Amino acid sequence: MNLLYKESSKKTKEAMEATIKDSLNFENKNNNDNDIKAKICSKTDHSYCEIVNSGNAAIMVAMNAIKGPIIIPDQGAWHGFKQIAKFLNKEILTIKTDLGIITQEKLDEFLEKNHYINNNGTSAIFLTSFAGYTAEQPMKKISNWSRKNDITLVEDASGGICDFEKKLANGKYSDIIIVSTSSPKVINVNDGGFITTNNKEIFKKSKLLLKVFKSNNITKKAIYTEIDFAENNLKKTIQATSYIKNNLDNIIHQKKRGTNVILASDNHHELYKNLKGEFDLGGRTFITKCPNYNRVKEKGIAIEIKNLDTKSLKKENLDEIIRIVQKYQ
Repeated sequence: MNLLYKESSKKTKEAMEATIKDSLNFENKNNNDNDIKAKICSKTDHSYCEIVNSGNAAIMVAMNAIKGPIIIPDQGAWHGFKQIAKFLNKEILTIKTDLGIITQEKLDEFLEKNHYINNNGTSAIFLTSFAGYTAEQPMKKISNWSRKNDITLVEDASGGICDFEKKLANGKYSDIIIVSTSSPKVINVNDGGFITTNNKEIFKKSKLLLKVFKSNNITKKAIYTEIDFAENNLKKTIQATSYIKNNLDNIIHQKKRGTNVILASDNHHELYKNLKGEFDLGGRTFITKCPNYNRVKEKGIAIEIKNLDTKSLKKENLDEIIRIVQKYQ
């Protein structure tokens, strides 16, 4: 089955080409940095923004500014959280989840076991908007808990930026929002990332890192253009994912919003092999095998709807995906 892999929009490519042309002509016709940052902040409801060269750079900038322990989910997050925390020599604490979802019960249990948590400075919890890309986190509840306990809430919103329901990537809930704009992402420019916050001290504490991880004008202009398409891209992807979830069996977090579909299966090795053979994205990732920290630690496979161009998300294509999966389930 042939599907379209997510690519940058035509307008973004035109903007990038124009920026390259401007650079070659030694002219400064690019959007002012302040305009770009203001546009990004308007999407996250934060006051301050810095654009960097990758999502992991944004994570490092945020994590470097945290004095206390770094709290991460036991699954359904990004493995880079742990790797970067280790690199920065931070204490790492793991919070148990319901297949990636951080519930109120798990938050309370965590605090009982780690009551000392802020003895040596404010700690932070790092999570992704969607647990394993398949189920949105209850950000409002997590935010209330974090603020009550003086814990900084850091949301990797690479998969949830410009949420049309305003539940994710919302600065009213998250103290720091970090976003990768590489491919395939909601803001899809094949490079770069950014970080927003209302706490300017975060950037002061990581001033050197921000210089090291400085982005380029091409990426900045591409983000400025592509962010206009993000809400629609996310909405179509969530709708397509929900349609597939509702028409298959053995779905993990079936009723929750997400941008991929995770099927529980004891026969996951065979299922992975068969589906990899059926779906052709030019060798690019569309099927992920589980257990996988970035998804869930259960046997199964993830169908990465988020990796598809929205042009592929037609009913006939979604029905064909469902038919092929049912063939091997």
